[in-house]
Amino acid sequence: MTEIELWPDAGRRRWRLITDMVMGGVSQGTLHAPSAGEHAPVRMRGAVSTENNGGFIQIALDLQPDGGAFDASAFTGIGLEVFGNGETYGAHLRTTDMVRPQQSYRHAFVAPPHPTVLRLPFAEFQPHRIETPFVPARLRRVGLVAIGRAFDADLSVVRLWLY
Repeated sequence: MTEIELWPDAGRRRWRLITDMVMGGVSQGTLHAPSAGEHAPVRMRGAVSTENNGGFIQIALDLQPDGGAFDASAFTGIGLEVFGNGETYGAHLRTTDMVRPQQSYRHAFVAPPHPTVLRLPFAEFQPHRIETPFVPARLRRVGLVAIGRAFDADLSVVRLWLY
């Protein structure tokens, strides 16, 4: 395989917003996801705060409807077409090997003010709070995260795919 579209994909997969409020933080965020048939990017906006041990807002996309593994072993990495406010964000991959919410494989990227295609090879993702090597056959979720410092987040995703 050369490529597979993850989003947009005719509504089979849905983005969701997750903030540090799940752990007592005070970061605020919104998610605008286009309606079925609407051709528009998904957009995450908000204010990241490090108060109260917080520090993130995230949009996440489960790759299977049941949250199980998606076999991405035939692919080299994640492709993104994004734009935003020039800030640095994180692409976080989660696999079925993970048992704690803070575990992920991470790759930083900058969201420039105009739509830009980024290719993030799996080999460049760094493990965070997990010892297990990344296994593409166990990929479960892709998250795009504003994290680690106080700032205003504004990130739009035009397209997401595996290459």
